Amino acid sequence: MTFIGRLGYLKQLGNQLEIIRRGGRGTPGLAVTMLGRRRVGKSRLIEQFCQISGVATVVFQATKWRAPDLERLSLVEAVASSGVVDEGLTAPARPDDWLSALVWMAAVLPSDRPTIVVIDEVPWLSSQDASFEGALQTAWDRHLSRKPVLLVLIGSDISVMTQLVEYDRPFHGRSSVMKIEPLTVAEVGDMTGLGPADAVDAWLITGGFPDAVLAWEAGMSRRQYLEAAFSDPLSPLLAGGELTLLNEFGASTQARAVLESIGSGERTFSRIAGEGRQAPVPSGTLAPLLEMLDKKGVVARDLPLSTTVDAKNTRYRIADSSLRFWLAFGARGVSLAERGRSDLGMAMVEQSWSSWRGTAVEPWVRASLERLLPNEQWPDVNEIGGWWNRANNPQVDLVGTDRRPVAQSVLFLGSIKWRDDAPFDARDVHQLAKAAGIVPGTTANTPLVGVSRSTFDQTLPLATQWTAKDLVDAWA
Repeated sequence: MTFIGRLGYLKQLGNQLEIIRRGGRGTPGLAVTMLGRRRVGKSRLIEQFCQISGVATVVFQATKWRAPDLERLSLVEAVASSGVVDEGLTAPARPDDWLSALVWMAAVLPSDRPTIVVIDEVPWLSSQDASFEGALQTAWDRHLSRKPVLLVLIGSDISVMTQLVEYDRPFHGRSSVMKIEPLTVAEVGDMTGLGPADAVDAWLITGGFPDAVLAWEAGMSRRQYLEAAFSDPLSPLLAGGELTLLNEFGASTQARAVLESIGSGERTFSRIAGEGRQAPVPSGTLAPLLEMLDKKGVVARDLPLSTTVDAKNTRYRIADSSLRFWLAFGARGVSLAERGRSDLGMAMVEQSWSSWRGTAVEPWVRASLERLLPNEQWPDVNEIGGWWNRANNPQVDLVGTDRRPVAQSVLFLGSIKWRDDAPFDARDVHQLAKAAGIVPGTTANTPLVGVSRSTFDQTLPLATQWTAKDLVDAWA
């Protein structure tokens, strides 16, 4: 499979290897903790890095629910078959525990040249044997770090991988953390050959996950891609969402129900809980579920940004754009594809596409502006958010401030109009201007800005106008 993008990550890993070649930093060896959502391409990234590094490599991938003694044996076999073991050294028949397996690995690694050691699916090892983390720390401190080794620990459960290096955990302070994100919109545009506005559509649909993007053949329109995906229940777009839910949440029907509620457009705690419905979710159950989904990076929490705090006005959204699309359209699209009715799946998407996209693009626009700002025109804008009140009237798409969660100054208000053909016009400015003075920290003189997918009418009283190209270029 063609390797795409990821030049920044390859450079970061290359920098770590170069430090080892120069003698290390305090110790000859370095460790990197690599985390990211499943399907984001972590294993493929490290495979590519190992191929181009020219360095001897040991790769061990754990297997879920496998007995710890068999996992230790597989590690020993991976080391023994890697070609890094000096002749004359033999592997233990069956290590009694993780410490002995890791200490043996350290003993047989060369001392005169760098080695890359990859341990993939670390969360599975931790869940299967509680002693693994402590053994890893002891083996690293006393043995592994004293060899010129780049140890790469990989895992898809973001909450578990984050905990691995937290203050009160054995491996704290011993590794750098590298979070692997999906492909950027600029990379998606390069791969698909689409212009900026259409590349954003492609990114919103695929989430930048490599398998889904690779299925978007160069020059395909959005409709052509979706017609192909919705006619095949095994397409990466349709199958990927189900795999994500099964891999990350298993049979947790409650977590899935919460995700489906948010994915259908419910954003407040009470609406997600189903207040007013026949069987609402108790707050004592929903609150820890949302906390868990937040830690896993699946659900994001948004608060209104202004000069006052409004901590009780939280809005929830699906953080992963491809999962957001799948929950809205893909889940039903699977069954329709299996019935041979991709036409109904396409009709479902087309009916709601404009409204779905208009909401889905907002967090991406804010993230893009945070890459562009501050600049010469807006030297003090360090944070981009939105603002809303309890009644959601008004809602302001963009609020530029000096800091968060509570700003000292609101420096601009903005509106996002992500329409196919209609430009950002005077009516849009008028609606935005009505919010000035209502948002805490603003006045009638607060500058107004606009973001448009297409164009802007002439002579609008906007301090700045950003186009789709401006925002995509922020990710180049």
